[in-house]
Amino acid sequence: MRTLRLSPPAWASLLLVLAATSVSAVEADADPSFKFTTGLYLSNGGGMPSGQGLDLNLRHSSDLGNVWIGSFRALAPDVTQLRAGWDRTFKLGAVRLQPSLQTAFGGFWGGSLYLEAGETWFAGAGIGRTNLRPYVNLNFDPNDAWTLAAGRRWSDNRSLSLLLVGDNRQNPGQRHLHLSYRQPLPNGERLTLDLLAKRGDVDGSTISRLGLTVGYDWRRHFVRVAWDPKANFTPQDMLRLSAGVRF
Repeated sequence: MRTLRLSPPAWASLLLVLAATSVSAVEADADPSFKFTTGLYLSNGGGMPSGQGLDLNLRHSSDLGNVWIGSFRALAPDVTQLRAGWDRTFKLGAVRLQPSLQTAFGGFWGGSLYLEAGETWFAGAGIGRTNLRPYVNLNFDPNDAWTLAAGRRWSDNRSLSLLLVGDNRQNPGQRHLHLSYRQPLPNGERLTLDLLAKRGDVDGSTISRLGLTVGYDWRRHFVRVAWDPKANFTPQDMLRLSAGVRF
């Protein structure tokens, strides 16, 4: 990701969304079909100027799958990109198939295909491809890559999973290894921990770093804090603050 600077109104936008999440305490009986997330990204280090970026994303879930639209905004250099995407899980007997498609302004197109089997114990594998057009990578894992996953799900909705993502196109030495744990809590709340181990080339040197994401979900709103060293395999470290609401 490029070095980013964000104008002061972006901070106000984040505070506005954080305030909006408290309104979600008035909950409807039906499960929410929309999810709105705002993220503030703070990057620094690597001998480069510190940067900031704001991302807004709206997702809708239905029988057709998940459809989302998003907007990323940064300054110095001026970076703005709108994006949209879709994914859906198809159950095919004992296996689950999940295709996805993404597009963004500037001519970017990408897609992925993931196949998983098992219920209590599960394993999966996937592949992702893009047309290599300019794209602000906000999933922070390599996009042109293979994935391998395995884990366990308990009857109380606890889960423990291991996910390995490896670039297999432009930077085949880049690897992300995620160890994720989800713990359900009373009143429909949930704690999520994601430990990241990364290894790969950054400006001609091989680096190994650890990152961590901590998330807390209430029934309708949620917050996430992530520390990502050498984000997107650039010289800069990144702190990500996210908040959102389901409605």
